[in-house]
Amino acid sequence: MTIHTDRLILRPWEESDAPELYRHACDPDVGPPAGWFPHTDVENSREIIRTILSKEGTYAVVPKSVGLPVGNIAIWEASRSEGFEGQKQMEIGYWLGRAYWGQGIIPEAVKALLEYAFQVEHCDVIWCGYFDGNEKSRRVQEKCGFMYHHTKPSIDTRFGKQDLHITYLTRKRWMELAEK
Repeated sequence: MTIHTDRLILRPWEESDAPELYRHACDPDVGPPAGWFPHTDVENSREIIRTILSKEGTYAVVPKSVGLPVGNIAIWEASRSEGFEGQKQMEIGYWLGRAYWGQGIIPEAVKALLEYAFQVEHCDVIWCGYFDGNEKSRRVQEKCGFMYHHTKPSIDTRFGKQDLHITYLTRKRWMELAEK
């Protein structure tokens, strides 16, 4: 599936995207704040496309003005309940190459996937999260209407113990925000 917004194309990753993926994912300011190691070379990026980025619900973020992937966004079924037992839940995650920070690209991509999840998948609640100190991710979630739910303190990550802040957005709140 491919999703179009005013400025973006969200499309499945292709192995031929490996050089562009590596160009952005080798940056140590991109992966670690999102919880993953920087890519080591183009072949490492190609393998990540094959094994991780090829999963259903995972999209290359392609600005129409650029025509090449500059980030990633994914949405998947979530098993969280946290007060929403019996409701359909999903989770969303994303990252963006540094050269494209501050342009509203990820909020636009998130909003497109929220619309898909709530309108097509009939999701009831969507979860998101950010590690302590990842202010860019926190701001994206705020801009898209997510609300703070709780913090998982000192969870084990590849980079040691970190606090993970969990946010959520219900279909009801999403609809209320869309009416404004």
